[in-house]
Amino acid sequence: MAKSAKRVRIFSALEVANLCGVVNQTAINWIRNGHLKAFTTPGGQYRVYAEDLSEFLEGRGMRIPDEVRAEATLEDASLDWDTILVVDDDKALVDVIVRTFQKDAPSFNILTAYDGFEAGSAIVEKKPGFIILDIGLPGVDGVKICRQVKTEPTYGKPFVIVITGLDEEGLSARIMTAGADALLPKPLDLDGLLAIIQDLAGKVRDTYGS
Repeated sequence: MAKSAKRVRIFSALEVANLCGVVNQTAINWIRNGHLKAFTTPGGQYRVYAEDLSEFLEGRGMRIPDEVRAEATLEDASLDWDTILVVDDDKALVDVIVRTFQKDAPSFNILTAYDGFEAGSAIVEKKPGFIILDIGLPGVDGVKICRQVKTEPTYGKPFVIVITGLDEEGLSARIMTAGADALLPKPLDLDGLLAIIQDLAGKVRDTYGS
């Protein structure tokens, strides 16, 4: 799959609503009624590609926000969609994840990081297309890291799959609001993780070519 020809920007239903000046339920209704193309994350959240949102708005004569227009056309060949970065301080779990992908999805290159510093360096230098991120790293605000990775142009906006053993009230909502593309609890469902990565990789291929 190598590197993408364009940056993949995905909006949540809430972001769509805010950009279009409507309430969240209106954006959800557009999606549910088949008017606005979207896909659903394993957590049941709707996600919309910038190109699909731009096409939807244009087809209905609605104003296309500058942010949507820019995201739908901006060239960015920096992300490496063949590379996955696994970020977790549990080295035993990291080893299991690495072995799983080496066995069942050998086309991916797997990088590892065990703290926030290593993760930041790898994201900037290697530009992985996918990040499996434990937000419970000691001394690190994992939700903040997720938000930074998804919003700062330096990182190229890779897909972020959050994994966590935390069970705090409202945490799932904060994680998804921070831009995570999927959320999996621990103990980790390795088959589910593999399926998510493969599904997202398939969408990249379908949208932008191999």
